[in-house]
Amino acid sequence: MKTYEHYISGAAIGPHSGAYLNTDNPYTGDIWAQVARGTAEDADRAVQAAKIAFETGEWAEMRPTQRGKLLVRLAELIERDARRLGELEVRDNGKLIAEMSAQTKYLAEWYRYFGGMADKVEGAVLPSDRPGVFNFTRHEPLGVIAMITAWNSPLLLLAWKLAPALAAGNTAVVKPSEYTSVSTLEFMGLVKEAGFPDGVVNCITGYGAEVGQPLVDHPDVAKVAFTGSDMAGQRIYESAAKKIMPVTLELGGKSPNIVFEDADFEAAVMGAISGIFAATGQTCIAGSRLLVQRSIHDRFVKRLIEVAGAAKIGDPMLMETHVGPVTTQPQYEKILHYMDVAREDGATCVLGGKPYTGAGAKGGRFVEPTIFAGVNNAMRIAQEEVFGPILSVIPFETEEEAVEIGNDIVFGLAAGVWTSDIGRALRLSEKLRAGTVWVNTYRAVSFMSPFGGFKRSGQGRESGQQAIKDFLQIKSVWIAHETSAANPFIMR
Repeated sequence: MKTYEHYISGAAIGPHSGAYLNTDNPYTGDIWAQVARGTAEDADRAVQAAKIAFETGEWAEMRPTQRGKLLVRLAELIERDARRLGELEVRDNGKLIAEMSAQTKYLAEWYRYFGGMADKVEGAVLPSDRPGVFNFTRHEPLGVIAMITAWNSPLLLLAWKLAPALAAGNTAVVKPSEYTSVSTLEFMGLVKEAGFPDGVVNCITGYGAEVGQPLVDHPDVAKVAFTGSDMAGQRIYESAAKKIMPVTLELGGKSPNIVFEDADFEAAVMGAISGIFAATGQTCIAGSRLLVQRSIHDRFVKRLIEVAGAAKIGDPMLMETHVGPVTTQPQYEKILHYMDVAREDGATCVLGGKPYTGAGAKGGRFVEPTIFAGVNNAMRIAQEEVFGPILSVIPFETEEEAVEIGNDIVFGLAAGVWTSDIGRALRLSEKLRAGTVWVNTYRAVSFMSPFGGFKRSGQGRESGQQAIKDFLQIKSVWIAHETSAANPFIMR
């Protein structure tokens, strides 16, 4: 069993408390690693390292073009080690190797994309209405960025934050989930190998209350970029407000996946399955509310049951596996609780609805793909994020009703629309209150496309050109090239 320390200023540093946390394999339940249990002292040490690197030394003087070259080099190393990183994440969080082997390779594109953008941030010369004065703007990095990631996709979520932040010239302290820290800690070795100066990227591990909150509250942290639950995001937002500190929050969702009668039937079925049962439903963009036009409702549900019921459950390291284990024990218990809640509220379970204990089940954290029919949008199962393989099917009659149901939620992260009517596609892409709307597809993301939510799903955007701007601040510079002894008591 390997023991992992914090990564601070380019070196492995033991926790101030001397304590460690166990990391288990969700598939087997076996403890396979230990990670440092951080404290406020560890957070301070990491922040100070990042602050020094930001203010002095090689990184502080580095030109944007060179920062970009380092990011491109990091992308090359990620591609080289993609298989190893993918296997680490599977072992750590139970996601499918069928998905992770491609995902870890693809995340290199974020570092390559923002590496190319590093020296393309431009200010402007402003047409001044003041004679004898030259006025221009410049974009400057914020400083030390705290990055807090969730347990479901540690390296991908980190790439969304770290790549634009470094391209902009910031430094970072990363705090991964206490449940899935290993892949991030191993990734620090690639950061070192790529040639980033010590202190530019640091990683501390442990519980949110013990090391995450002190990191958020630290006076030298200039911004927090967070992915996680809406309640945790709210607490971070409240803490940030006390410091008047900017945040990027990518939070929860309860996304509507809307199927109209004119949709490509089989494509919509597969899209609905992908939207909720891929990644064992443990994704913020899960299409957990399936809205089906009433004219095709029964036929569509029948086909869903056929496809989902045939899903192979078991070892996430096997390419043929469709559904893996639930990542954490608390999440497993939460999912089972919501099955009871759905039944109590009057929903009808038409598939699954219980733990999976069949062939291939180890570790005691498997849940059957579950479908509830007879759901109305007022039920808790339709309003609250479960983060598991539970699909709520809601019928609708008209396009207007679909929009009304789709928007009747506190979240607004994503939505799906399945239709052959281009006019309807355009109308719903406008009317649905969500940060991403997919039409005739689902779960598509790219380094080039902004990602984030409306309403309680968060604020700010990750990926795309906007992302680097969110890690910069704009400064206006005035230079008088014609001086005079003007009246000092009036505004110029």
